[in-house]
Amino acid sequence: MLEPDPRVVRELLTRYASLRIAQAEREKPATARELADVSYTLCVMTATTSIHDAVAKADALLLAKGRTADAACAADPDEENGLSLAV
Repeated sequence: MLEPDPRVVRELLTRYASLRIAQAEREKPATARELADVSYTLCVMTATTSIHDAVAKADALLLAKGRTADAACAADPDEENGLSLAV
């Protein structure tokens, strides 16, 4: 199974949270439509059918990717951010 790009997932989660706040402050049809679109996209990207499950799965994906990146940096202390140092 393909995994979504963590940057895209993070953007969608941020947009979802912003839209939820905007909708809670003042309900607007345009905001509701955009929130529905973002929710649908998150569900599709995470292969879930509920936005609550999608958010939980997206959070877990980002957490796992963060751990993988930390482990890669710790495994090779001579490299900085995955780039070799020129000598």
